[in-house]
Amino acid sequence: MPVKILMPALSPTMTEGTLAKWLVGEGDAVKSGDVIAEIETDKATMEVEAVEEGKLGKILVAEGTEGVAVNNVIALLLEEGEDDSALAVVDVSAIAAGNVGTSPAPVSPAPAPAAAPTATPASAADYGGRVVASPLARRMASQAGLDLAGVTGTGPNGRVVKADVEAALASGGTPATVVASTAPALAQAAPTTAEKLPFEPDFELESLSTMRKTIARRLTESKQQIPHFYLTVDCEIDELLAMRKTFNDKADGAYKLSVNDMVIKVAAIALRRVPKANASWTDEGVKLYKSADISVAVAIEGGLITPVVRQADNKGLEAISSEMRSLSEKARNGKLVPEEYQGGTFSISNLGMYGIKEFSAVINPPQACILAVGAGVQRPVVKDGALAVATVMSCTLSVDHRAVDGAIGAEYLSEFKRLIEDPLSMLL
Repeated sequence: MPVKILMPALSPTMTEGTLAKWLVGEGDAVKSGDVIAEIETDKATMEVEAVEEGKLGKILVAEGTEGVAVNNVIALLLEEGEDDSALAVVDVSAIAAGNVGTSPAPVSPAPAPAAAPTATPASAADYGGRVVASPLARRMASQAGLDLAGVTGTGPNGRVVKADVEAALASGGTPATVVASTAPALAQAAPTTAEKLPFEPDFELESLSTMRKTIARRLTESKQQIPHFYLTVDCEIDELLAMRKTFNDKADGAYKLSVNDMVIKVAAIALRRVPKANASWTDEGVKLYKSADISVAVAIEGGLITPVVRQADNKGLEAISSEMRSLSEKARNGKLVPEEYQGGTFSISNLGMYGIKEFSAVINPPQACILAVGAGVQRPVVKDGALAVATVMSCTLSVDHRAVDGAIGAEYLSEFKRLIEDPLSMLL
């Protein structure tokens, strides 16, 4: 029997992905460990290696296909001694329609029954009123406002699959029932489809990548389910900038520290000193982490990703700088592996390089805190009763109130401010 090659789960949270590219074709010889395909997840493009050797007999999922569920069969591998005739024992059409099982072909064809009635495709509502549809088909129909009860399923046992929803939408489809609201109508309802609205100007539609869909879902869940509160401090960073210049001058090009590298170090030390801020919420209790693993937001094509600097409180500034350069480059090239962007305990989002003075970031679940860092700008300040000028950086902490109370958040920011304004203390 041919070996089924399944859509791999490339991270613990991955449920589906895009089969971006096949690197081998049907009939090609494959060895264990060979890279056979590229899978686009919500975070990066990952390479898929073959776990067995043989010949690629049949590709079931074409490259560019989105929404391929984990563990779906994407191809069949012929083992040593097998040829294309071995594919005859596999119900390829059923697998392609979403049925991952195989069924052996009969040894000899069964006689056709006399006057057999023509089978009629089952409707989605033919099973006691229950709509039988794949999760992807349900999601597509929900987003498009399509009533699945009127869609004819072509999958196994009349199951509605992606192609059926696409066909129904192309033909006009039956809109889902909408319950009338007694609330006053808004001036313009939020659009649920990409169709042009009345009086809307012309536009170019940019397709949603897997990453963008995941970002949208996770941020919506974060704002809806996590009770955010915000704390802001202004930090004078002239001493920090002077220390950075001294270090970089002495490095003679061996490394180049950024303000962000120093913020990562300070944020991690502050977590060590205020450990109750290094937390996440669960229904069973609050997790208090024993390691300050800092997730740092990095903008990439199509979204952002948060590579993690592990145990940043125990690393030197040069090590943090080198690690961040490497992680950022891999992030922009889509080469991060899951252990490099998952499992952080606290996040930093720095928009200071864009001239943003102050902002509030959305919490990165399951973490309880994210620090939004603005630009350092010269402002008038009062020192010893006299007006002076200082370089001031505004930092806002977004906090999950379920896991971290206001007093803990304030204590953390106070410690962060003390360290950032007296940077030599981070070296003690």
